[in-house]
Amino acid sequence: MAVTDFYNSIDIRPGFPAITTPDDTASVSAIIDRQNYDGVLFLITTGALTDINATSTALLEEGDDSGLSDAAAVADADMFGTEALAAPIFSNDDTVFKLGYRGTKRYVRLTLTPSGNTGDWPVACPVVLFGGRKPPYTSQSDNT
Repeated sequence: MAVTDFYNSIDIRPGFPAITTPDDTASVSAIIDRQNYDGVLFLITTGALTDINATSTALLEEGDDSGLSDAAAVADADMFGTEALAAPIFSNDDTVFKLGYRGTKRYVRLTLTPSGNTGDWPVACPVVLFGGRKPPYTSQSDNT
């Protein structure tokens, strides 16, 4: 029987955990292996952003090496959404942003870099792999 429902066609993995940093340290996601999936969706979630000046930039990278030694910026045509619209700023308290990947490379990662941050910068990034082409999962919390 083919798996066609949404629940069984996705996998959820941690990108980076909730981070509260009072400086401009970049948050770099885990390298996501998208083998057997059509695409990847990074969900960038914020808490209360207490610094009134902070902005951020997002960078989505792709490659075929499992360590991303061949990392290159993802072309706009291979994204769902844009990096600019996925980058939180000081007024985005308790907001969820999304940035998707539909390219052909096996590995991807997201880097989110705050700028002008002197307060709390609570940001997390769960990752959803979609269009799965493997059997249903047996666990709700570890879908590997």
